[in-house]
Amino acid sequence: MKPDYQNWVPKPMVAGLWAGTAIAFILFVLFGATGLILHGTARLVCALVLGIGTLVLLFFSVWMTSLYRAFDYDGKRKMAKTIIDGTAKHVKLPHGGMGLDVGCGSGALTIACAKRNPKASMVGCDIWSGAYKAVFSQKRCEDNAKAESASNVRFQEGNAMHLPFADESFDAVTSNYVYHNITGVNKQQLLLETLRVLKKGGTFAIHDLMGKARYGDMDAFIRKLKEEGYSEVRLIDTTDGTFMSKKEAVWLGLGGSTLLVGKK
Repeated sequence: MKPDYQNWVPKPMVAGLWAGTAIAFILFVLFGATGLILHGTARLVCALVLGIGTLVLLFFSVWMTSLYRAFDYDGKRKMAKTIIDGTAKHVKLPHGGMGLDVGCGSGALTIACAKRNPKASMVGCDIWSGAYKAVFSQKRCEDNAKAESASNVRFQEGNAMHLPFADESFDAVTSNYVYHNITGVNKQQLLLETLRVLKKGGTFAIHDLMGKARYGDMDAFIRKLKEEGYSEVRLIDTTDGTFMSKKEAVWLGLGGSTLLVGKK
């Protein structure tokens, strides 16, 4: 049995964009380019509107296809695996310890951390709703864990904004590309909510799009954590070749990809 971690870019979305592009182009030809149906000003207006619409849809079709191929677990680039493995290596669990993966999706990071820490256990939580409900679910996580022979994991519902766990419950916390999807919420507050459930001495590895526009002043945030007693906190720019190149990050819309790691 092979694990199926899915792709965070839904395949039906990509197919729908290409279908929309094809339809827009056909309409452009019929109503704007050839003059088979419309003439004069009406034809020129349709040519302009449908031509621009076709180009816009073509751009997004190419872009989303590039994202899909980059994150495809069975593809050549395998960026998702690179990010998962690179994040998991920062998660250190003591013998008998327990870690938490926030927004676990299909369970990839949860399982990777569990396999790297076989004498400990991992909990993956997610709300499994919204745009990703069709591809990510608790059952998919559990099926993937079985496929990977990872018996030291479990999954449950849990909202990143209000985690259903007591303070200092886990020896490590992690997350990957989750918080930027949560709109209308201060991202630093989301980080603090995740760190709330981390035990003193525990480690953390949180990967997300941490540009200033989304996250604010992260240098000030790090200083605040250190003032509160965190023994280690640092930011790793993962677009410097760690997970991807600068050019790749810009084209895929992943600029600001950063790994926040440290010890409480």
